[in-house]
Amino acid sequence: MIKVENISKSYYVSEKREKTKIRNLFFKTRKQIEALDNISFSVEDGEMVGYIGPNGAGKSSTIKILSGILTPDSGKCTINGMVPWEERVKYVKNIGVVFGQRSQLWWDLPVIESYNLLKEIYKIPKNQYKRTLFRLTDMLDLDSLINIPARQLSLGQRMRCEIVAALLHEPRILFLDEPTIGLDAVSKKSVRQFIKNINKESNLTLLLTTHDMQDIEMLTKRIIFLAKGKILFDGEIETIKQKYNKKMVYIKCKGNKPNLIEGIEIKDEDEGYFTVKLDKKKITEESAIKYLISRSEIIDITSHDLSTEEIVIQMYKDYQV
Repeated sequence: MIKVENISKSYYVSEKREKTKIRNLFFKTRKQIEALDNISFSVEDGEMVGYIGPNGAGKSSTIKILSGILTPDSGKCTINGMVPWEERVKYVKNIGVVFGQRSQLWWDLPVIESYNLLKEIYKIPKNQYKRTLFRLTDMLDLDSLINIPARQLSLGQRMRCEIVAALLHEPRILFLDEPTIGLDAVSKKSVRQFIKNINKESNLTLLLTTHDMQDIEMLTKRIIFLAKGKILFDGEIETIKQKYNKKMVYIKCKGNKPNLIEGIEIKDEDEGYFTVKLDKKKITEESAIKYLISRSEIIDITSHDLSTEEIVIQMYKDYQV
């Protein structure tokens, strides 16, 4: 189990205030950035949790602390009874980490050679290694790829290989930091399905950071929403959906664009056509239609519930992040 209590972490960055470059060499000021501000949460064994927030919210700093790479300024963290940054050698045998924009595969070596090196690093017994390697490569359809150097693989192929590398030693916990970034739709689907299967089969605990809300919807029921180093929401996705439960109304029009008034937003245009999005908190559908019909020709009216992505965007706006 993951248990985080009142963790804080800050950084100092240099600020350039002087106008001349020469003075900046000798007179620099430093600004303190609060990456994490007294955050607390827990994750149960076998649970999959989405850890979301805008860029700079502190997600990667959290993952680095949980994986033992960073030491927090204050607070406590125990994972399976161990403190990550104090017992790192023993601790890393129980975790796997995948950073979407960083590789743990040796760039110029065939993938299988990287796996063999990881076998030695983690001191994986030979029979266990063969059994795990066969199972994982079969699940991710990697038989034809593991003899190819990592640099020759596509991003989607390499990401599948990265996930196998993180799981070869059969960890109990997997940290995934942007695992589908830059992947095409087919590769994303393959990675997501594998994660679901391995969680179900192995009771693998998983903490997922991502900006892709489809990752969240397909893989997790619970999200932790982080902004400016603080946890602003921790609970089930359905709770957020109920809070932001409202329909978005779109009106497709033809003709000249009307003057913008409060509650009406022009979404897109296409050769004489445009679509209007209504904010029903500011204007009723009836009032908007009356306003538009006096200035343009209404072609179609559609409405739908807010998607998870739209809800998260609204959360960002509400918390001014």
